[in-house]
Amino acid sequence: MQIEFKNVIPKPLAEIEHYSESLWNRYVIFQSGKGIILNASSGKGKTTFVYSLLGLRSDFSGEILIENKNTKFFTESDWVELRQRKIAVVFQDLQLFHQLTIEQNLKLKAEFTGTFDRDSAFEKVAFLGLRDKWDQKCGILSMGQQQRVAIVRALIQPFEWLVMDEPFSHLDKGNSELCLQLINQRCKQLNAGFILTALDKKVDVKVDYEVKL
Repeated sequence: MQIEFKNVIPKPLAEIEHYSESLWNRYVIFQSGKGIILNASSGKGKTTFVYSLLGLRSDFSGEILIENKNTKFFTESDWVELRQRKIAVVFQDLQLFHQLTIEQNLKLKAEFTGTFDRDSAFEKVAFLGLRDKWDQKCGILSMGQQQRVAIVRALIQPFEWLVMDEPFSHLDKGNSELCLQLINQRCKQLNAGFILTALDKKVDVKVDYEVKL
């Protein structure tokens, strides 16, 4: 699934100076099945990119095309299909339900995508060192533990693109590497690509190419 940004510039970022090679206000193609780092300093629009791609904000000029279709003309059912089957997301603020356990948070994904496999989900959680946290409420987990849960939640749904907004910001090198193993395994299984935002620094992730904001 190809994604195209055609001269997109969010209104809140229109007066900010951007790199000449920035994604904003240029024509950029995200090629299907590729691993991509979206690199930027703070305030350059990493989260805005994610929200615009998902249709959660529309305050931008230019066009975002998904499968050659302008997202400004997406119907409600188009967005539902996109979020259920085509783009999985790890939000920067994670968007977990703190009053629910890890298992309950992952089960909610099943109600949206209809694809919950308890054994597979538990296996991923255990692989990331959270076996004994399965029945604990997410609100009492550390931020690093919550990030791992959010990553598993994204991985258990079908997708053609996995979009992750600073997903390792609270993880040490060891846990980041474990997460990357799962991410690469799942993307390979689905023949999917990923877009990972990073805060203006090198991230030890093997990618096909880098895009700047």
